[in-house]
Amino acid sequence: MDVTKIREDFPILEREVYGKPLIYLDNGATTQKPRAVVESIVDEYYSVNSNVHRGVHFLSQRATELHENSRESVRNFINAASSREIIFTRGTTKAINLLAFCMGEACMKEGDEVIISTMEHHSNIVPWQLLETRKGIRLKVIPMNDRGELLMDEYRNLITDRTRLVSVTHVSNVLGTINPVKEIINIAHQAGIPVLLDGAQAVPHLQVDVRDLDVDFYTFSAHKVYGPTGIGVLYGKEAWLDRLPPYQGGGEMIQKVTFEKTTFNELPYKFEAGTPDYIGTTAFAKAIDYITAIGMDKIAAHEHTLTEYATRRFKEIEGLRIYGEAPHKSSIISFLVAGIHHFDMGTLLDRLGIAVRTGHHCAQPLMQRLGIEGTVRASFGVYNTLQEIDALVAWIDRVRKMF
Repeated sequence: MDVTKIREDFPILEREVYGKPLIYLDNGATTQKPRAVVESIVDEYYSVNSNVHRGVHFLSQRATELHENSRESVRNFINAASSREIIFTRGTTKAINLLAFCMGEACMKEGDEVIISTMEHHSNIVPWQLLETRKGIRLKVIPMNDRGELLMDEYRNLITDRTRLVSVTHVSNVLGTINPVKEIINIAHQAGIPVLLDGAQAVPHLQVDVRDLDVDFYTFSAHKVYGPTGIGVLYGKEAWLDRLPPYQGGGEMIQKVTFEKTTFNELPYKFEAGTPDYIGTTAFAKAIDYITAIGMDKIAAHEHTLTEYATRRFKEIEGLRIYGEAPHKSSIISFLVAGIHHFDMGTLLDRLGIAVRTGHHCAQPLMQRLGIEGTVRASFGVYNTLQEIDALVAWIDRVRKMF
């Protein structure tokens, strides 16, 4: 994989920050966008822009075709059985909120249980807490060990005849842990319980096959996969989606409306009320085309090399501690250097042109488990290099010596 050539597709990587070349290591928050993605947004606005579905004129027909082709691109990318199983949302957060509401309405009552894990993003905690308040369900949490691995025996013991859903992250956005999701799904399915996976940190780095996983629901966001902001996906098995009521009402999600009764549209439109971001879905498909052309296997191998190299180099730095040392990790390293607040480290690295993320990373319960307030997080993407990691290590050590 020619990383130098790939970097040419991302104009932002050519800029300087405070007079220093930009080293962008905040891919866990959002990835940068290749020219093909940005150009598709401009081109569609200038040449095809028209509201999708139901329009009989040329522009509407063409915009609809692009939008639905994008749905098929996503279906193929994650190997869903049908494009009816691909629901466009605003992102992972919106997708989880959608499912929490719909499952709560259709399948849960007071005393029922949802299982999550210690390492969840707030987006996979708060929607279920809202359901606790609204419906009286109970939230149960899978614990983890100090390396950042879920305790699977404890998980088994959490399942009861009141468990209605297991909802866990595929890859931790703090620890980088790749959870044993096939085992998690298999255990749940043995008890007849559906599973939702938060794939926001998995899809950019791993080849995800929802049918191979046999997962019931899967969510991810375009902006973490080199696509635009404001677009995401909820995958659901068709049998499950058919059972669930709509999340919101309005246009597009209906078949017929009278003042007496409304009948709802077929899948997936039942869950897509209002005008969709059809510009964004086209750009999303371009991002999928882009990384597919490179090859997810090559991207995964490259990022594994970066992560392994960075881990070795970080361990050379006196006083640096890595949080999350599970043997199966994705391209995220969270760390602290003794005596230096994570905000101070992040601020000083920024002045040197290095973009990292600091804070609790929307995972405050995990921080409480770790006994810290936050970390510095370096997260890698397809365009990052070993030389950038060397620069990061050198500057971390320089900051350490300053303190």
